[in-house]
Amino acid sequence: MRLSRLPVAAFAATFLLAACASVPPALQFDRPLVLLGEVHDNAAQHKLRLQAFREWLATGARPVLAMEQFDRQHQAAIDAALRQQPAPSADALIAAGQGGRGWHWPHYKPFIELALQHGLPIVAANVSREDARAVMRDGLRAQGFDPGVPAPVLSALTATIEASHCGLLPAGLAAQMALAQVARDQFMARVLSNNVERGVLLLAGNGHVRTDVGAPRWLDAATRQRSLAIGVLEAGATTSAFDRVVHTAPQPRPDPCLAMRAAPR
Repeated sequence: MRLSRLPVAAFAATFLLAACASVPPALQFDRPLVLLGEVHDNAAQHKLRLQAFREWLATGARPVLAMEQFDRQHQAAIDAALRQQPAPSADALIAAGQGGRGWHWPHYKPFIELALQHGLPIVAANVSREDARAVMRDGLRAQGFDPGVPAPVLSALTATIEASHCGLLPAGLAAQMALAQVARDQFMARVLSNNVERGVLLLAGNGHVRTDVGAPRWLDAATRQRSLAIGVLEAGATTSAFDRVVHTAPQPRPDPCLAMRAAPR
């Protein structure tokens, strides 16, 4: 069943924050479904998001913790680990979920520790690379996803993927990769929709949190009204397709395009 799109919310609040700043109003969660963006390697952002999660739990909220960092085929193993007595360590839970693929787990382990301390469900919110390749090869419908993707959404995702790969992708590949991005967004939307009553904190990259082309646009209108998409961006980023926006200082990093251009084609 295709999920309808809700127009991008008009409210946005922008803050420029240092790594040690307190949690701003934009990170005070007041809806049961929170899509919390990130730049994956930005350490200051992870610290700020963790404090926001801690403060939400202090209000009595007990949401599902949904994570892009875990692939859905490992959900049964994650659930089995969560049923263990005594409760597993965060490291054991990460191992059960086959955590890897280049994620820097010291950024995410504190979120898992908080979830374990409060007895929260932990849900894999991503599709695997193998599933993504199948979507690229066979299309969305063949893999159980909604193929009705508006052309402007595909065009925007394709352009973003081309830019993030420094214009070095073979012709047509970015458009195929855009289908895989849609599959991930649709699956994240399913996770949110399946846990409306309990509430969800979704940890995902900012691209998945965007209200125009990301997971929020695949929520039905009623569920979308109960969700809050927060972009956590670096200073200088101009994307505003979120319900709220927080800016942090950029994470120092080498130019990724230099390495891509130097690599064998």
